[in-house]
Amino acid sequence: MNLADAVRPLRIEEGGDEASVDAFVRAHPEGSPFHRPAWIAAVEAGTGQRAHRLIATRDGRIEGVLPLTAMRSMLFGKALVSSGFAVGGGVLATSEEARERLLAEGWRLAERLGCPSLELRGGALPDGGQGWQVKEDAYAGFSRPLASDDEAELKAVPRKQRAEVRKALGADMAISVGRGPKDRAAHYAVYAESVRNLGTPVFPRRLFSAVLDGFGEDADILTISHEGRPVASVLSLYHGGTVMPYWGGGTWAARGLRANELLYFALMRHARERGCKAFDFGRSKLGTGAFAYKKNWGFEPRPLAYATRTADGAEAREVNPLSPRYRMQIAVWKKLPLWLANRLGPPLARGLG
Repeated sequence: MNLADAVRPLRIEEGGDEASVDAFVRAHPEGSPFHRPAWIAAVEAGTGQRAHRLIATRDGRIEGVLPLTAMRSMLFGKALVSSGFAVGGGVLATSEEARERLLAEGWRLAERLGCPSLELRGGALPDGGQGWQVKEDAYAGFSRPLASDDEAELKAVPRKQRAEVRKALGADMAISVGRGPKDRAAHYAVYAESVRNLGTPVFPRRLFSAVLDGFGEDADILTISHEGRPVASVLSLYHGGTVMPYWGGGTWAARGLRANELLYFALMRHARERGCKAFDFGRSKLGTGAFAYKKNWGFEPRPLAYATRTADGAEAREVNPLSPRYRMQIAVWKKLPLWLANRLGPPLARGLG
């Protein structure tokens, strides 16, 4: 047998069998919800931004995947992103060759689609060169193991925040978990008000529904209500024994009620009951209130590395809502009536992923 027969070539294809790709992602130690076929399919269904998936195979066996969303926006430009509307993604591979081939093919796809930049949110990042820029000083992730029970969970929370959680646990608020129409309506109403208060447009409602439908039992909504009115709600993803509260927020009333404290503590309990072992609080930008809030819960920040490759002479898109260039727009958006923000927001937000 000669070398050519013994070492089969690595092939790169677009698409691939979804069940096989999903199994590969679930088995890979660095796999995430944002690598799963259900994620980019839901983003496409919910926003109209087209999904692409590159697969590296050898003899029919998957050695790497790169899920991608071709983002197009009149306001924010174009980019090929892994993964769209996600805090993670990028190349997931079991070999160095698969990583390199997927990075190269990802850039060729960006050029073919007319996208001047390729954004990777984590994963197996490039070593540098070829126009790649890697940043590790903008975002941090927060995760830790779940405790064995409620009391142990409380002890894991720093003293000051623990007192707030205890007060929330003693308040007259109701907890509900589900995936049905009532849960979805409550979540969207709360989330839409929350992001309006922050000065950012709300995502299309169909995006949340598409994620819930695509992930099935691996996604749900937990809502906190006071006197029958939803005041805090979060849509969470479950993957590899970890719960990730992903899209969450609270109304103006939630702060005084400490509803958000109850929200996340109740989610920790719910996740334990589901058999989860870890709680991933997601990412936050350094220096923000969300960053400080997660530290108050006893989570230690872990720098996240993102990479961008931009065509010669082009500028990478800027969609960071904290950018000074958006300061005036954010101030105006905070003052919009909620009904108007909910009407104007989705067409804008579909280009923010």
